[in-house]
Amino acid sequence: MKRFILGLIFGVLIIPVGAYFYFSTGSAPVATSAPPLPFEKQLARMALDAHIKKEAPNTPALPVNDANLLAGVPIYQQHCAVCHGLPGQQPTAIAKGMFPKPPPLFHGKGVTDDPATETYWKAANGIRLTGMPGFKGSLSDNELWQVSLLLATADKLPADVKSALSESGPTVKSTPAAKSGHKK
Repeated sequence: MKRFILGLIFGVLIIPVGAYFYFSTGSAPVATSAPPLPFEKQLARMALDAHIKKEAPNTPALPVNDANLLAGVPIYQQHCAVCHGLPGQQPTAIAKGMFPKPPPLFHGKGVTDDPATETYWKAANGIRLTGMPGFKGSLSDNELWQVSLLLATADKLPADVKSALSESGPTVKSTPAAKSGHKK
């Protein structure tokens, strides 16, 4: 009986001790180019889905209309496009270097299969350990709803909204040091 109890204690302790050494010795992948840990995607998705289901609003605070969709365009271009892209454009260097990769919201289904309320929650609160920031402190509630409505209807946007999205995209300005070749 004593051996059984000692074996049980050893068995219970070996997992957390092994996990501690795995992480503390630098064995865990942490670079954005490294593959995910086993079950990392599944656990993160499960936690995110459960949290959104619990906290996301039930209905959008604004109606889906041309005015709100058009108002969402410059918000998206300024705050979202650098990571999530624009229709017809290739991913930016920032998007290519992120892990997990930010979903291209205007290519394929994007988030059009998500309710606007879910997109609103993600834009307002951000998503931990993904690079997705929360904009609750930077954008107004109306702005968050406008960009959420734009994304929720991205697959059926009116022509004037599509045109506005294509007019200008994320720009990366060169710094004076980059122009001068870093000369001092």
